[in-house]
Amino acid sequence: MSEAPASPPEPRHTNRLAGETSPYLLQHAHNPVDWSPWGSDALARAKLLDRPIFLSIGYAACHWCHVMERESFEDEATADYLNARFVSIKVDREERPDLDQVYMGAVQAMTGGGGWPMSVFLTPDGRPFYGGTYFPPEPRHGLPSFRQVLEGVHRAWVEDRDGVEGSGSRLVAALAEGSRLPATGRAEGPSPVLLDTAVSLLEQGFDAATGGWGGAPKFPQPMTIEFLLGRAAATGDPRPLAIARRSLDAMADGGIHDQLGGGFHRYSTDARWLVPHFEQMLYDNAQLLSAYAAGWRLTGDVRYLEIADGVVAYFARELRRDDGSFAASQDADTEGEEGGTFVWSADEVGDVLGPDDAAFLAQFYDVTAAGNWEGRNILQRIRPEGSAEVETRLAAIRGRLLERRAQRPQPARDDKALAAWNGLAIAALARRGRGENGDQAKSLASGAAESVLSGLYRDGRLMRSWKDGRATGDGVLEDYACLADGLLALYDTTFEERWFTTARALMDSVLEHFADPDGGFFDTADDHERLITRPKDVQDNATPSGGGMATHVLLRLAALTGEGRYRTAAERALPSIAPLAARYPTAFAKWLSAFELALGDIVEIAIVGSPDEPGTRELLAVASGGFHPARVVALAADPMASAVPLLAGRTRIRNRPTAYVCRGFACQVPVTDADALAAQLDERAAAL
Repeated sequence: MSEAPASPPEPRHTNRLAGETSPYLLQHAHNPVDWSPWGSDALARAKLLDRPIFLSIGYAACHWCHVMERESFEDEATADYLNARFVSIKVDREERPDLDQVYMGAVQAMTGGGGWPMSVFLTPDGRPFYGGTYFPPEPRHGLPSFRQVLEGVHRAWVEDRDGVEGSGSRLVAALAEGSRLPATGRAEGPSPVLLDTAVSLLEQGFDAATGGWGGAPKFPQPMTIEFLLGRAAATGDPRPLAIARRSLDAMADGGIHDQLGGGFHRYSTDARWLVPHFEQMLYDNAQLLSAYAAGWRLTGDVRYLEIADGVVAYFARELRRDDGSFAASQDADTEGEEGGTFVWSADEVGDVLGPDDAAFLAQFYDVTAAGNWEGRNILQRIRPEGSAEVETRLAAIRGRLLERRAQRPQPARDDKALAAWNGLAIAALARRGRGENGDQAKSLASGAAESVLSGLYRDGRLMRSWKDGRATGDGVLEDYACLADGLLALYDTTFEERWFTTARALMDSVLEHFADPDGGFFDTADDHERLITRPKDVQDNATPSGGGMATHVLLRLAALTGEGRYRTAAERALPSIAPLAARYPTAFAKWLSAFELALGDIVEIAIVGSPDEPGTRELLAVASGGFHPARVVALAADPMASAVPLLAGRTRIRNRPTAYVCRGFACQVPVTDADALAAQLDERAAAL
């Protein structure tokens, strides 16, 4: 008698996230929770059913987001409770930074802290009344279980509706009030004392033993480091340079730096940079690439160049998408194990390298039988650079380990391309591309710019996210400002004027749609979806403040164009930030770099000549050499046809490539000799 055929597997549940492009949302598309994406349909359903909204915000590389999904969102009983009493909405914070910012502010106001996964309960019209972050499946560590939270919220909604509604209204009013910047009490702009004060505070808070600021967990502070490098370049003060170098060196040696693959992990869970949280983000690596490239350009230290080129290689190998843009991140987990791709046992190292090379590596990278983390080894550099012969041997050994590591399961990649984060990458790659052997970085920057603009820039407006041929989400301020910064950096490197003109168009849109009549910039456009508040977050986070970046770009654009409206908009944004930046410099580092530009004199250099002419290249090497944030360079063979106003009216002298050094469009005598140009710039530096 034959056996009955096996029953076909039951179809897997699919919810309303199945049609999204976000990898984070798609991770939840088969949860038994009846998730919806944020939008008018979900909000209307909540009103129709008269149910509170459970809003869950996270991102694809978030470790605890995955944990909460496994524990609660994949649990049938929990899903049934949610589905019967709530409208559940899932948001990718990277796609919707506006929603994340608004509701993170609410969670911080309610709890005094925040993070992801973010769990917020809203009235049907979007007012938050209760929230937190991760909730476990059972009560632990002083946290209620997620089921207890759901039951408590449902009971309050049914039995104390007036109290819930009133709480939501009061919180919205508090958020609106909190978004207003304190009055400065004076009309004048900030003084140069602000920059000296900021350096002194950074020096006081600096961890001299291990570099960086703060204890565990310790985050890279690339914006702070670049501000310090810029301050050192502008003043010659050795203090900011020493602080910046100690931080760059410590991070480069630590486990936060992938010693084999070249990229950097998100942050260190300890205070000495050894044990990272293993996710790798595009925005971190972009800003760190920029910081190490700046360190190299200022000091000439070849090691910083090597670290920068390691990040370039990481971009090309791991994050570059087929269309040339860059993916958002790589997960912290590999098959459910945090850091599984990256750690080694001593036996594994020996199997790959053999005893001699394994022993040699161990001397430099802290590989032991006992391990330095949970019985395994995170590679960290424990001995300084050796001879050229030693470094060549170590490079070959690292290459062999990287080849073996590539055969392991790899962390998942969040493959969406975000305008702002790609802008940061374009800027960093373009700045690295100006130096020796910079062709790969320059090519990667140009490819990403082409891709992002073709996918996300339409009819003068910018979209946020690009994946699977679909553009989603309206661009927010950081998208416009960071991409404009990247395109200006790419113009400074290639002198292709399409990058300049597009950057200018993006900032014109910022002035038209994001400017606050009281000064500064909102994070959403005037025609953006109406939220419970219009966010205006001036503080730097893991990425630069949109307002700080916009102000920085406008000051550079004003120097290239001579248009007062750009300078005026930037200067109106600065006074209200000055008291905050003076007290909290690590939280306002991008603004501090903008203050540096506003308070000093941006040196404007116009070069007339073909890029192919040796004389032009010699002038350009002087103009673009070193690290000089307060300098802009424009170049064209035919200034009459140029779209860059700084070049207007410039001519060749004695039919030779010619450079004009200017300040506020008051220029020195044009020169055709590189040494003469260097002398003028040295005089300018001395005057500053």
